Amino acid sequence: MPFAQGLITQKALSLEMAQTIAQGAVDRCRSDGFHVSVTVIDGSGLLKVFMRDEGTGPHTIDLSRRKAYTALTFASRWKTSGEAAKAWGSTLGSPMPNIEGTAGVAGGVPIKVGSETIGAVGVSGAVGGDKDEACAMAGIARVVDKLK
Repeated sequence: MPFAQGLITQKALSLEMAQTIAQGAVDRCRSDGFHVSVTVIDGSGLLKVFMRDEGTGPHTIDLSRRKAYTALTFASRWKTSGEAAKAWGSTLGSPMPNIEGTAGVAGGVPIKVGSETIGAVGVSGAVGGDKDEACAMAGIARVVDKLK
C-alpha cells in the first residue's frame, strides 16, 4: 500500500471548547468544596488553557499540566492518568520511567472525538486524584455533544 502523499485532515480543540472544559472542571470541584488548577492541552501536548482557582497550592500548577500530558501520552492504552499510574505501579505520583513530563497519579483525562485524541485535561488540588479526575470528566461532559 503506498504512503499517503496529500494533506492530513484532523480534528483540533478550539480555544472556546478548551475554556468550557476548564471552567466546567473548576465549577465541579468548587461545588464539591475543592479549589484546583486545571490545564487543558491540545493534541500535540501544547498548553491551550490554564486556570488556577483561589486557594490552590503552587504545586498544583505543574501537576495539573503533568496529569494532562500523561493522559494524552497514554490515551491509546489507558482511559485516564490514574489507570496508567496503576498499570505501571506508581507510588505517590512517581513519573513513568523514561518519559519526562508524566505523573503517576489520577486527575488527567484525554479529550477524544471517537477514537481520535484531540487533547487532554488535568486537574490538581482536590483531596485525592479520583476527585480531580471526576472534575476533569465533568469539564469534558460540558462539550460532549460537540465531540462528534
